[in-house]
Amino acid sequence: MAKAKRMYGCTECGSTFPKWAGQCADCGAWNTLVETVIEGAAPSGRSGWTGDKANIKTLAEVSVEEVPRFSTASGELDRVLGGGLVDGSVVLIGGDPGIGKSTILLQTLCNIAQRFPALYVTGEESQQQVAMRARRLDLPQDKLKVMTETCIESIIATARQEKPKVMVIDSIQTIFTEQLQSAPGGVAQVRESAALLVRFAKQSGTAIFLVGHVTKEGALAGPRVLEHMVDTVLYFEGESDGRLRLLRAVKNRFGAVNELGVFGMTDKGLKEVTNPSAIFLTRAQEAVPGSVVMATWEGTRPMLVEVQALVDTSHLANPRRVTLGLDQNRLAMLLAVLHRHGGIPTYDQDVFLNVVGGVKVLETAADLALMAAVISSLRNRPLDNDLLVFGEVGLSGEIRPVPSGQERLKEAAKHGFKRAIIPKGNAPKEAPAGLRIIPVTRLEQALDALFE
Repeated sequence: MAKAKRMYGCTECGSTFPKWAGQCADCGAWNTLVETVIEGAAPSGRSGWTGDKANIKTLAEVSVEEVPRFSTASGELDRVLGGGLVDGSVVLIGGDPGIGKSTILLQTLCNIAQRFPALYVTGEESQQQVAMRARRLDLPQDKLKVMTETCIESIIATARQEKPKVMVIDSIQTIFTEQLQSAPGGVAQVRESAALLVRFAKQSGTAIFLVGHVTKEGALAGPRVLEHMVDTVLYFEGESDGRLRLLRAVKNRFGAVNELGVFGMTDKGLKEVTNPSAIFLTRAQEAVPGSVVMATWEGTRPMLVEVQALVDTSHLANPRRVTLGLDQNRLAMLLAVLHRHGGIPTYDQDVFLNVVGGVKVLETAADLALMAAVISSLRNRPLDNDLLVFGEVGLSGEIRPVPSGQERLKEAAKHGFKRAIIPKGNAPKEAPAGLRIIPVTRLEQALDALFE
């Protein structure tokens, strides 16, 4: 086998150099040289190509059997993964420190280990710390094997002997390969270690969970190529000191993206929330101004969330526009539409918007609910607790339909809502029992229907 050769490549122009330097000699960029491993060339006449014709098929000839899955014993985690774990898949989980990445993976592996062989590899904690957490969470500990190691070659060699069905690497930033001289956590180390793990997963059929650190901006630390190498990318959302945790899939080769799992943090670990709408709708007994409920669509299910607005007289030259869980640029646009087509100015008002529970709502179905909450707070008139609002608002003041309107209405009727202001294009032929539908096509009609 040819000896591997170390080179340093520029991330800007792609030039390679035998030694590291602070500045690329070709393009002049600073601090862009990254260590890479280049395999030595094979001896002449012994190349990998044998002259055989490549295996080519038409799409009709390719087998499309359903990919077999197995459950993680957590309904919400199975939902985010697309129905369960797939053999040989690599799942990357990212999130802020202390949000529950190690906790949910330890819970999952302890439960899986009762049915299949499992291996937990930790590079950040000792075996005693992992065992103490498992005891504190009252998890079954007799079957799960724990290993403390940071060298990727040793990890893969051990995994080949143990042959686990599922393996966790906590975390990928602490793992290093002996082929590189750079420190663990660097771009080259993370990329090369992840590539070796992905190759091992595909060859052995072992499902692997990778824990990834995040930057101050909330993105996964390390090279962006890390997200392209794995099969599934999951993000933990929510405040580390709050009781709700949201697990969102942003990439999934075996299922739907933007699927959302809801967990509650307790003293016994993360517990799945099977009915998240009931959690997010814990409202005050009396109706208060600036509060309205909307139906958002997350993955494959509807979810009812409360949108709150606070509108107050501004003493600044530029009034403040603050949003939590909503798009701030879209708020500015909708306030202009409200002034132009609704005759309600807010140019001298501070506007604060919040989605209760820490949920991020980025779909356009929140437009009409956002406007309803702003108007309710501005006029100091509460909306009914049994009112549901959703719909997209166009720049000309029209109310546009949104996807999956029928499912949103069924979810509202299940939770006892009596009235729904929705786009006319989403109006069903037969309304759910107990729910009065108010279809609207213009912003003016929606404003008139709010305080009926």
